[in-house]
Amino acid sequence: MKVSALAENLRGSEIIKIAGEINELKRQGQNIANLTIGDYDSNIYPIPAELKQGIVDAYADNQTNYPPADGVLLLRESVSVFLNKRLGLDYKPNQILISGGSRPLIYSTYLAVVDEGDKVVFPAPSWNNNHYCDLLKAEGVMVQTKPENNFMPTADELRPHIKGAALLALCSPLNPTGTMFHKKDLEEICDMVIAENKTRIADQKPLYFLYDQIYSQLTFGDNQHFDPVTLRPELKDYVIFIDGASKCFAATGVRVGWGFGPAGVIDNMKAIVGHMGAWSPKAEQVAMAKYIVEDDKVNGYLDTLKSRVQASLNALHNGFQELKADGFNVDSIAPMGAIYLTLKIDYSSKTTPDGTVLKDSADINFYLIKEAKIAFVPFSAFGTDDSVNWFRASVGACTLEDIEQAIPRIRVALSKLV
Repeated sequence: MKVSALAENLRGSEIIKIAGEINELKRQGQNIANLTIGDYDSNIYPIPAELKQGIVDAYADNQTNYPPADGVLLLRESVSVFLNKRLGLDYKPNQILISGGSRPLIYSTYLAVVDEGDKVVFPAPSWNNNHYCDLLKAEGVMVQTKPENNFMPTADELRPHIKGAALLALCSPLNPTGTMFHKKDLEEICDMVIAENKTRIADQKPLYFLYDQIYSQLTFGDNQHFDPVTLRPELKDYVIFIDGASKCFAATGVRVGWGFGPAGVIDNMKAIVGHMGAWSPKAEQVAMAKYIVEDDKVNGYLDTLKSRVQASLNALHNGFQELKADGFNVDSIAPMGAIYLTLKIDYSSKTTPDGTVLKDSADINFYLIKEAKIAFVPFSAFGTDDSVNWFRASVGACTLEDIEQAIPRIRVALSKLV
């Protein structure tokens, strides 16, 4: 049966393909440490108890009809307070849009500021920007980044591609790497955007700046989150922020995201989200509005969540550093934020015990799934070439014990390769 050209040509998720392999092995009774999904196992990381009870109470109070198109006013007011207290950002309720998680916010940003054929610039690896470009028939420009910069893009890498672009899409802490912008590097990017916009004439669209900071509350140690508007207030008319409750409260299924930015852009995004019907459920919005302004409870939850996530990330990082010290061709970047660790497993062209040659990162990954009972996601799923042997490990769906027990299995599996 004939379908649309878009449907025929849209690329599927590499992560879903990997999940299919894992599910088949689980069906056979094998136990796989699944570090592929950018999610939490809610039995390991439940949402805050007060938020859960608030949701139950809101349903009992019959908060089950359509929410306002831009989100429940009380929640937008609470988000305004939350942003000001935690990030020093001053956005009024009319500059804030609530949706069912952050994905509709990202997609509606694209729809609001990008036309067919427009140039969109984003780094590789990064999450899903290439697919949003496909949906809009935009010209996606993937700027390859380097491990020596923690896979974060620099102004010098972006600058050759910015001329005439409609959107620059960045994320920090970054999915898939768990790494973050240093202040100086983000300042240089901000100055580049300001300089580019000074070249645009009155009837031209400016260069808009999508800044995904959904992991901003999940940073570790001395690592500090920075944002473009705080660093360069003159960018406030051009930056659209993507944020929400999904990651910082382990509430991915609760579906409460918030975007904020220039009122004119947010108004257009509101109309788009409304036509998509991509609202956050009203009961969840009501409960979230009450919870996020309870500072003591929020701080207590975040402290515990961050401590546990960091322990898992450190266990994996330390395990890989021990393998590296013992001569294995692996590496890892120390965790900075989010729920991800960046791993290097450079075993292309090696031969498995059954005589199979591992051609690329996908082959390496499937070998480890079968031999070490652990699964990662190659950076090729996030826009890099298959020959780049770096991987994302997501620790939200595994226990610390699962991760610790997997390191010896990885050692044995890699030892078998020749």
